[in-house]
Amino acid sequence: MNNTRPRSAVRRQVTGLLNRRLLGPILAYLQNARRDQFEATGVPPRRIVLIGDRLTEAGNWDEWFPDQPVLNRGNGGDHTAEVLARLDSAINDPLGVLLLIGTNDLTVATPLDDTLANMREILREIERRAPGVPVVVQSVLPRGRSYAQEVRELNLGYQEVVAEAGKSVTYLDLWPAFEADDGSLRPDLSPDKLHLKGQGYREWVALLRPIIEEWAQSR
Repeated sequence: MNNTRPRSAVRRQVTGLLNRRLLGPILAYLQNARRDQFEATGVPPRRIVLIGDRLTEAGNWDEWFPDQPVLNRGNGGDHTAEVLARLDSAINDPLGVLLLIGTNDLTVATPLDDTLANMREILREIERRAPGVPVVVQSVLPRGRSYAQEVRELNLGYQEVVAEAGKSVTYLDLWPAFEADDGSLRPDLSPDKLHLKGQGYREWVALLRPIIEEWAQSR
């Protein structure tokens, strides 16, 4: 992948380093609290596991899918490396895995190649723990317009990673449903061009429902 970054991305790289120093300790406290709960409660088997960051964590998945065995393993602020580090608290003979992770890698200016390497390793580790389990890698959602190019590059990279993975791994492109004309996240779906309103979750759920219902039939 080409790691060349536009000038705006270089400025964000500096901002990302500052975010790591200033916000890192606060985010780490919240992230660790949730990770500790994951480890304390264990992982029930035969679930449809949603893994990601705050977007996933904030979803009321049990209420959107009251009759399906969904398990929320979202953790606000997580990057791909942090998801990779906590797979033991997410994977236990799952029916399927839905991944949406990577926008926070952009926030802290993680090099694209590093993010893609982490995703490859996440997929390898899921396959090692649950051979043949279906995995869907979801595209990172649009956010502010200034991020549009980087998000597109990341999603193109994810498509390449999925193409290299086994037949049990597929790619789900969320971008068309969430993109505004200028490449940002649709304002009717987000309060801040990063997180989702209720309508944003409705759009997302509509795309996930056929997948979740199909996987649930294998219970």
